[in-house]
Amino acid sequence: MKNSSKRLLCMVLVLILVGTFTSGCAKKDSVFPNKTINMIVPFSAGGGTDIVTRAVADAAKDYFPESLVIVNKTGAGGALGMGEGANAKPDGYTLTTITVELTILPPQNLASFTSKDFRPIMQINAEPASITVRADAPWNTVEEFLTYVKENEGKVKAGNSGVGAIYHLAAAYVEDEAGVKFNHVPYEGAAPAIAALLGGHIDVVMVSPAEVASQVEAGELKILAVADNERLETFPDVPTLKESGYDVVIGVWRGLAVPADTPDDVVNVLREGFSKAVAEDKFVTFMENSGLSLAVLDEEEYTEKINREAELYKELIDKVLK
Repeated sequence: MKNSSKRLLCMVLVLILVGTFTSGCAKKDSVFPNKTINMIVPFSAGGGTDIVTRAVADAAKDYFPESLVIVNKTGAGGALGMGEGANAKPDGYTLTTITVELTILPPQNLASFTSKDFRPIMQINAEPASITVRADAPWNTVEEFLTYVKENEGKVKAGNSGVGAIYHLAAAYVEDEAGVKFNHVPYEGAAPAIAALLGGHIDVVMVSPAEVASQVEAGELKILAVADNERLETFPDVPTLKESGYDVVIGVWRGLAVPADTPDDVVNVLREGFSKAVAEDKFVTFMENSGLSLAVLDEEEYTEKINREAELYKELIDKVLK
């Protein structure tokens, strides 16, 4: 009997220990995050989207117990990377840096996803399009420029970063609001279009102010107006298109998102960590030194913006490309 009692006691102790261990493991496994978080960048390393993502990941590393790893998944104008992010398991371990292309690609049937497949965490950065011409161009105001374009319909060559891309649509938006017509000239990205402007091959580009800042500073180019709600701190003397009576607000933006079905508790952890990261002095300084605007929107504001722009681009694309 003594031996039987001892064996029974040992079995009970073992069961208690196993139960405690199992409970501890289950509790540990339920804590988010407990493994590496991948951040998909849908464009190549070294570009604006990549450097913003790497900078915010670096600022956020102190607010997450696990590593944040950047994964560049390029191709199809951002569609491949964002597509992978949209279809990832909704557990918070795959974030995607979403860009304005999220609202531009679907209405052109260039993506297998829509903005509804994502749940935004926050917007981080936004840059308006700007009407930029050579410094020796005869126009010194946007009014003078658009009057000339109207009087010379289809003759003013406007460079863009590709048919159906953001800066092509920005120029189309100006056409629609101002009642003018450009001769659109596509290039493989904004940089070649800017080079063509500097070379005198085209008359105007609509790219972000950050992309022409060095040429403006060097006295080679001048910005006539920005497509934003307010003037930029970096170019306080440049008016908005709104100031001239043209209700055109358009440009690029970047933010973080997870698959649409990601649970609230996971999203809350991510939001808290990245909200602290974007407020870090080193991140703010990095954005300023890089000529990039820090434009933070929370989930609700960002979702509203994405929905609004999805409608805008659908309308523009129907007019311009179909």
